[in-house]
Amino acid sequence: MFLAVARAGQILEAARRLGVNQATLSRRVAALEEAIGAKLLVRRPHGSTLTEAGEKLAATLERMEGELANAHAELSAEEQAVAGTVRIGAPDGFGVAFLAPRLARFAERYPALRVQLAPTPRSFSLSRREADIAVMVGRPEVGKLVARRLTDYTLSLYASRSYLAAYGAPSSAADLSAHRLVGYVEDLIHAPGLSYTREFLRNWRSQIEIAGAIGQVEAVRAGAGVGVLHDYLARDAPDLVSVLPSLRVRRAYWLAMHDDLRSVGRVRVASDFLGEIVDEARSQFVVEPSTR
Repeated sequence: MFLAVARAGQILEAARRLGVNQATLSRRVAALEEAIGAKLLVRRPHGSTLTEAGEKLAATLERMEGELANAHAELSAEEQAVAGTVRIGAPDGFGVAFLAPRLARFAERYPALRVQLAPTPRSFSLSRREADIAVMVGRPEVGKLVARRLTDYTLSLYASRSYLAAYGAPSSAADLSAHRLVGYVEDLIHAPGLSYTREFLRNWRSQIEIAGAIGQVEAVRAGAGVGVLHDYLARDAPDLVSVLPSLRVRRAYWLAMHDDLRSVGRVRVASDFLGEIVDEARSQFVVEPSTR
């Protein structure tokens, strides 16, 4: 407001340019003078002139205005051409089977941005910047993070056609103890949400343990035994058969990032893209009884 008065040379014209009432603008300038403790304007019948203090303040404000304009231009350019590197950490099932096939679309949309996908069965430390964005099983509870629920997903029991032909199908959860079972490596389970086998059978004991969802799917497909598999990974495999379909567990994927990165362009567009592709495929992640 003070710059407008300094440039217009009179309060009436400055008020018109700003779209405010003349009396309101006059009071604001008077309040500024009081706060600074110096007279900034000499009011005359046909206009106003700056005092020495007013000229110094106007010069300072013009420099600030220029810096702000430059910053705005740089940020706008960054938004128009998102560049740099963004690293996404994700469980191997989500990262390899779901996200990786969709990264071409992301690359076409942001050609100046390099995306690094780190799909592993372990957890990521966002505070140590091991990843910019992480897809996690369950909501993160610690750290200066912002998180939102991406989607629920279900897991069910599966076996290959060849295994069932050789060993028969269990007719109840209790029968599972008589079968060869495939599951996670127990001491490598990094999140409570990944410990779900005992929700199917209290004394579940895996004969084959694999620290990764993709590896478990491949082992079960090859006839290794009965395993708890992600429905979105297993449901469309022609050589896998649902076993005891009334039994399933439900979990959730959460998208998390460090609070300091939430407004960074490269991180924001990657986060938006993850939300977009999950929304498009949401029905794949959850299997309800009626869809068996």
